[in-house]
Amino acid sequence: MPINNNKLARLAAERRERNKNKNIVVEQVTVEERLTRLEEDIRRLKIEYDVYFNGASRRPPYDTKLRIESHLKRLGDDRSLSFAQRFQYNTLATRYNSFREIWRRTMKGREEGRDALTINRAAREARERDTPFTPATFACSDVRHDVQTIKGVYEALMDAKRTCGETSQDLSFAKFHRLVMERTEALKEKVGAARMVFSVDVEGGHVSFKAKAE
Repeated sequence: MPINNNKLARLAAERRERNKNKNIVVEQVTVEERLTRLEEDIRRLKIEYDVYFNGASRRPPYDTKLRIESHLKRLGDDRSLSFAQRFQYNTLATRYNSFREIWRRTMKGREEGRDALTINRAAREARERDTPFTPATFACSDVRHDVQTIKGVYEALMDAKRTCGETSQDLSFAKFHRLVMERTEALKEKVGAARMVFSVDVEGGHVSFKAKAE
């Protein structure tokens, strides 16, 4: 009796598996859908490159580019394409190759400093370096809470750095404010002063930043 039960259970399980497999539908992507997807991907890649060349993205969209080129190769090797499908494919491939050549030339120009974004940035930095820096002085009684005054000190310091061609990307306002609080509050306690005076200037092509208790 147990043997028969095991056999019946096995047969029932096999029947359920067959019925389940009958309900599985394999989705087939048509050539027209692949071509439509390719056209959309090329349009999206163009937008991503425009964003990159305008300076809004730090990294070129190489992942999208490689995926499209792989898709183009698979479709190009597909011998089942009809005449109309092959014509549409060739049109998309020609469009992509035109874009790719434009991107290549633009990338080369950027590497050589000839693209518009690099030229404009260089011109702006040159103007800033050629403009004499005006010394700035700030007085502050509450370094911790007088954020507006410390913000003015920070902006003057950034202007001085740009005038000297020094980088300032690693010094955020939050970091600068914290450093100023740590150093000036200790100084005020040491000398017993109630107010701090900050001065920013350019001397001998270098930034001069001073803080003293008044």
